[in-house]
Amino acid sequence: MSDAEATLNLHASCVSFESKGVLIIGPSGVGKSGLALQLMALGAALVSDDRTDLWVADAQLLASAPDQIRGLIEARGVGILRAEPCTIAKIKLVIDMETVETERLPPARWVTICGMQKPCLHKVDRTYFPAAILQYLKFGKMEPS
Repeated sequence: MSDAEATLNLHASCVSFESKGVLIIGPSGVGKSGLALQLMALGAALVSDDRTDLWVADAQLLASAPDQIRGLIEARGVGILRAEPCTIAKIKLVIDMETVETERLPPARWVTICGMQKPCLHKVDRTYFPAAILQYLKFGKMEPS
């Protein structure tokens, strides 16, 4: 991150799974850290919790944690937990925790961050959601026809 003006500090959490970053966005208290913890329990690595630095390099949207919170994640009712951090992640998917998915087979959705368009999923209030996110990262999603 050589150009501070090109860096966006977003209220978001981020994890990485098999070198694929998941950016979790939404307002305070909506469950960003909780979803990140669930993904970490399934093998993802913590990139950042609560605040995430984002920038573009080599046509990739990249994410990392601000130095002061690197390797830390909040678990409400438990406290601040330590984690082995992933230093930088290439964002492949965005999860919008503010909007709950209502469609059984939702259409493809996209969000633009730092001028880069990324696929976006809305929050799914089901226990399988973290596993579905990892499956999406591994093999992609078949779009409804």
